[in-house]
Amino acid sequence: MKSKIIEFFGSSTSSQQDWNAIVSEQKCPYISKKCYKVRKSGPNISIGTCTVEYGKDPEPLVICPSRFLERHQIFTDCIHLLTLHEPGNELHVVSEVSIPGGSVDYFLISAKNEKVVDFVGIEIQTLDTTGTVWPERQRLLKALNLKRLDDAESSTRPYGMNWKMTAKTILVQIHHKIHTFEHLNKKLVLIVQDKLLEYMIKEFSFGHLSASASLGESMHFHAYKLNSTLSKEHKLALDSRFSTDSEGIAKCLGLQAESKVELDLIIKTLQAKISLKTLLIPV
Repeated sequence: MKSKIIEFFGSSTSSQQDWNAIVSEQKCPYISKKCYKVRKSGPNISIGTCTVEYGKDPEPLVICPSRFLERHQIFTDCIHLLTLHEPGNELHVVSEVSIPGGSVDYFLISAKNEKVVDFVGIEIQTLDTTGTVWPERQRLLKALNLKRLDDAESSTRPYGMNWKMTAKTILVQIHHKIHTFEHLNKKLVLIVQDKLLEYMIKEFSFGHLSASASLGESMHFHAYKLNSTLSKEHKLALDSRFSTDSEGIAKCLGLQAESKVELDLIIKTLQAKISLKTLLIPV
């Protein structure tokens, strides 16, 4: 039976691997340490799902941000945005940096004599799933004749893709952060899969954006595909680029749509937190 999990701990489920060793090590090859995606009920067990099959689309969907770190290609593809970078300067990548407007996943930095000369902010957005991929993971382990801690493979609950909320969330976050980068005359790059970008273009107002990227604009979109290789593995490849600015992002959302999007996000956050314990007057 073909698994709906296409890549597991960074390896193609269609290729020959020492799966016993891979599952035992629980190592993510993209971050060179243990996969950080764990279940709340079992924090010692990494889930390990990188990309999955969904619907009739033959192209795998990336559900883990670390998958985009393959070969550090996304950073290489941003070097040209370091307009003050010169030969001889060192390149650095730092993660999780807080700025006005929120936290940024990565900064690509050009430094000389241990001093920062230039930088580019990089955000990664993958698709969020609805439901859980765990039963599908357990079905894969069963098919590979590997030990399982539960019999979740018998579950009939499917997982889905939260296209709408994923797209809304990242556009609102980008809208908040891009003002900081514009004020500093620096660039911010959003890394997404081509399928997610296609959805965003279809559902939001992207018609005013140019089909190409301009070095002078502050907000850049880099969309990547997963191409199949002869070894049955998948390789990340830059598919398209375009750019805009803070005004362009605002137009993508629409002035009225923007408020509605933010309201939806706030309501979703609050709804997840309310319970009998949060009642003003306890029952």
